Parts: sequence; structure tokens; C-alpha cells
Amino acid sequence: METPRDQPDRTEVEWFEAGERHAAPWRSNSSVKPPKKVETFGDELRADDAMRLASEGTAILWRGDFLGARQLLDALKRRLDRQQVKPDPDLAVTFHRHRQARAHRTRILSMVLIELGADFGIDLRRAPDIRDACREAYGEAAEPSVASLQELLGAVGAHEWRRRGVLVPALGARIHPHYGVFAPTRNEYVDLVAEAQLPTAGTAFDLGTGTGVLAAVLARRGVGRVVATDIEPRAVACASDNLQRLGLADRVEVVRTDVYPSGTADLVVCNPPWVPAAPTSSIELGVFDRKGHMLTEFIRGLPDHLNPGGEGWLVLSDLAERLGLRTRAQLADQFEQAGLTVLGRTDTRPRHPRASGDRPEGRGTGGRDPLAAVRASEVVSLWRLAVRAH
Repeated sequence: METPRDQPDRTEVEWFEAGERHAAPWRSNSSVKPPKKVETFGDELRADDAMRLASEGTAILWRGDFLGARQLLDALKRRLDRQQVKPDPDLAVTFHRHRQARAHRTRILSMVLIELGADFGIDLRRAPDIRDACREAYGEAAEPSVASLQELLGAVGAHEWRRRGVLVPALGARIHPHYGVFAPTRNEYVDLVAEAQLPTAGTAFDLGTGTGVLAAVLARRGVGRVVATDIEPRAVACASDNLQRLGLADRVEVVRTDVYPSGTADLVVCNPPWVPAAPTSSIELGVFDRKGHMLTEFIRGLPDHLNPGGEGWLVLSDLAERLGLRTRAQLADQFEQAGLTVLGRTDTRPRHPRASGDRPEGRGTGGRDPLAAVRASEVVSLWRLAVRAH
């Protein structure tokens, strides 16, 4: 079983119950810190009181019916969803306000806690068996611990995604995402790689492979040898698992490294995180990248890793440009400074529900997504790059 990406520092949650002090390790794969104040409650707790406690920084260690805890969490979500994000003429300001609101929402929802047994069992009425989901999220257990119900439900959802898999039409097969690895639910970027004119390519690199979906597409298209890279241990394990399932493990090597492997290739494909902002959890690593590190390193390193006559394929959304977080001129300048030329560009429009512009944010903040109009105009492009002739 894979090891979680970065095991957090061991921190404990403390509480008093029946006059005795108790403590247990805090489990979290997000940036949410353990609560400093914890009180125990059961089914008698009202949602308004829970909201007040959570807002004041008091976490609720649940001792009632498990389904009651879920109902309480849903009630907190409804109250948070009434809070509107104030739009600003500067879309970058609106974006940062939206991120702050999401962070606040995450902090409040993380205040409903569940105690886990040494085997990840839950000693509550009508509690489901989530032991397998917890092992996939946290590794093997050795002692009782405490986690937020919100994160535990996320682990259960991730377990089901992994069990069922995600159908990828370009492969005619399912990809099975592991916990903390971004699932290929947006087919438009996969289709761009599956349909672009393939240069003569005996070797290819897939940088930031995640689930391994693009590496699999390249291998299925006839590339003789593919090296797929990722810096996240979870992603390396996930990609290896998927390529084995697809019968492509003999043609695709998965390597843990930051961006590039050693050597050169005829084709280098990179689908970096699209938004230059700080991620707050492992799953957000597929979307947010502080200061656009991966995009910058891909462009900067491409000339040194392409064989003569080779191509680099950059799959990138213009969402950051529309939000004012990056400009097209800045992207062009990065190409220029690296000595790259654009051979061509293929554009497509996203087909996921939020791109329609009318889907309620629902589980976000403020009812409707304050950035809905931006998402509705998003364009995803495959840039074909080559080293500029001197």
C-alpha cells in the first residue's frame, strides 16, 4: 500500500470527558490544523449551536448516532452556503475572496470530529465500515485517532472512485484514481492529446502524470516508450496501478521526480496545474500550483530534454488569464526566453457542468459560483512547441 505524500507532524487532539483528560493523534491530509478546544456532544446538539461553537473555534467530538453527525454536517453546509462572496470588478480579487471563503468553509466543517479506533473502526450507532477507505487515505493504523467527519467522507468518496474507476472514452477503459490524486473527469484535455497529430515519436515523457491517463493515451497511440513522472508518491503508485491494469506497464515507466526525468525524448507532454495559487490539500495539487512552478519548469527545461526535431505539448487552460492571475503576454514571453517557437495550437471548450455557467455552486460558498461567467468562457488549449532554430 502506498504511503501518504507527506505525513504531517504528529499532533494531538485533547478533550475532557467524564472529568478525565483524553488525547489522540490528529489525522488530516489537508492544511487544516487540529482544533485547540474540543468538547463532546451527541444527538441533542442543535445545528445553530454547532455553528456558533465552530465559529468560535470549539470542535465537536461526536458521541451520538453517526447519521446524526452527517445530518449536522449537512445543516452546517446549508448555513455556510447562504454566505455570499462579494464580487469585485477585479476578477483576481473576486477569485481570492472566493478562495478565502472556501478556506473558511473548510475550517468550519472540519470542526465536527469522529474518533477512530486502532483499526479505523467507528464505535457509533449506525456507523459504516470505512476501514479500507481510511487505510487508503492514511496508511495502516496502529492506535486510536481523531479526524474530521468531512475529511472521512471525502476518503469514503475517493475509495468509491477508486473501486469503480472513471471511464475515459479516449482509452475505451476505466482509470482508477487513488486518494489524493486528481481524477480525469474532464475529458477535453485527454481528447486533445488523443487527437493531436502525433509526430514520429519513439520516446515520450508525460510530466506530472497523476493517474497515468495521458501516458496511457500516448502508449495506446503507438509511442514505443513512455516515461511518466510525478513528484507525489500517491500519484506514482496510482499511475503504476492503472498502467498495470491496462496492460501497458511494459511500455510505460513511472518515475518519481520533480518535472523532468533524465535524458531526452521525441515528445514531451505536460498538463500542469492551471491556476497559480497555493493548494490547500493533496487533491488540489492537480489544479493549483503556487507561482506556476510546474509550468515554468516545463517551459524552461524543454530545450534540454527534446531530441532534434522533437515537440513539446503543453495542455493548458486560459482560466488563470481570465482571472487576471497570468497574461497571455507573460506566457509568450516564457516561450521566447526559453528559445521556443509555437508550431500550432488546438483549442477546445470544457464540457464539465460548471463550464455551463448556470450550475449552482451548492457545495461551495454563496449559493452560486461568483466566477461562473469566467468558467463558462474558459478555453483549454494544446500548444505544440519546438526549439527555435538558430
